[in-house]
Amino acid sequence: MTIESFPGSSGYIDAGVDKKITYFSNTYVLGLTVVAGIGGLLFGYDTGVISGALLYIRDEFEAVDQSSLLQETIVSMALVGAMIGAATGGWINDAYGRKRATLLADVVFALGSFVMAGAPDPYVLILGRFLVGLGVGVASVTAPMYIAEAAPSEIRGGLVSTNVLMITGGQFLSYLVNLAFTEHQLSRKQLQG
Repeated sequence: MTIESFPGSSGYIDAGVDKKITYFSNTYVLGLTVVAGIGGLLFGYDTGVISGALLYIRDEFEAVDQSSLLQETIVSMALVGAMIGAATGGWINDAYGRKRATLLADVVFALGSFVMAGAPDPYVLILGRFLVGLGVGVASVTAPMYIAEAAPSEIRGGLVSTNVLMITGGQFLSYLVNLAFTEHQLSRKQLQG
């Protein structure tokens, strides 16, 4: 078996073979890229949506409305969790593999979402934000690595950059959601006033 016969090898190694790989030629890798990139979408969405959600959190919890420290802690706790998740993400990937690390990140993110949804006080909300941060931190390490390992070398850079596109897309989506809820809140106040 020669180097030229290895499947998925670069076009540079296959000097005599006229092979062109495009982004849409392998639907499995493209689908894997989109699914793995959802971790980036969640990261962007979670970091952006808190700016609009904080208005409702302040209405729900009087302690948060009266304390800028609590507001700052609620906003920043997801990023603290993301730093810890990203710092441990490499070890988790090595120990359990990319698929299990992605599933673990998803479970932690979902758990954090449920904790936030049922938070009876701001401190439980802070715990939920931390858990969500852990999940997106692990996903932010795992997704680009998983995509890079699955992608053919000719299109690897473009596919890995999909994760960054998903992060900014998640931020954009969160601002659209914030805008929709702001419009809803404004019309509700106009009806009441």
